[in-house]
Amino acid sequence: MTYISATLESGAVLGEVVQRARADLAQMEMPDGFSIQFGGEYREQQKAQTDFQIAVIMALILIYMVMAGQFERFLDPLIVMFSVPLVLIGVLPTLVITNTTVNIQSVMGLVMLIGIVVNNAIVLVDYINLMRRERGLGLIDAVAEAGRLRLRPILMTTLTTVLGLVPLALGIGSGAEIQAALARVVIGGLIASTLVTLVLIPVAYVAADKASERVRARLPNWSWLPTTERIQPGQA
Repeated sequence: MTYISATLESGAVLGEVVQRARADLAQMEMPDGFSIQFGGEYREQQKAQTDFQIAVIMALILIYMVMAGQFERFLDPLIVMFSVPLVLIGVLPTLVITNTTVNIQSVMGLVMLIGIVVNNAIVLVDYINLMRRERGLGLIDAVAEAGRLRLRPILMTTLTTVLGLVPLALGIGSGAEIQAALARVVIGGLIASTLVTLVLIPVAYVAADKASERVRARLPNWSWLPTTERIQPGQA
């Protein structure tokens, strides 16, 4: 067994270097019984990516379970989860503009975003339900009122998080450049998801509610389907 070690040049990406090495080695004729394996930092990176994939799946499952228990409905958590894929709208351009590679820190930022971006959607959906239950508003009126009243709190929470991560994203401070990729991913994903969530979540809520009502009309015995009861003001 022979070990060959090498050091990456400044600015080189480990994944791209390994791909080029594989392409060159594929042109070599290996004797019978011999094989080439990549170890060291590359092997650890592959293990870490697998662990993060499991972490993302577990995070999504746990978030849905918690929201289903809080909302006491199965449909609302699915509406909230629509905001999770929206982070890619801001993450990918941010990585390209800042010339940031997809590494362990940026993947950690994605895991953090899963828990962060759903907060705005939870606030919006919960307030819509509140408007319908306590004020007896109709579907469209409740969505419009909740969007108007929750706009400023949502923008404030997003702005404070983004501004707090700006020094880290710029690499200001000792050792900050190591965590810069994480901060850039969170900033880009949070800004994009917040702006799109303010439009998509209300639309998804209305569409899901109307679809649920149509299904309940056709299947009246399926009592497990989600519904929002209206309580007129003054009722007990």
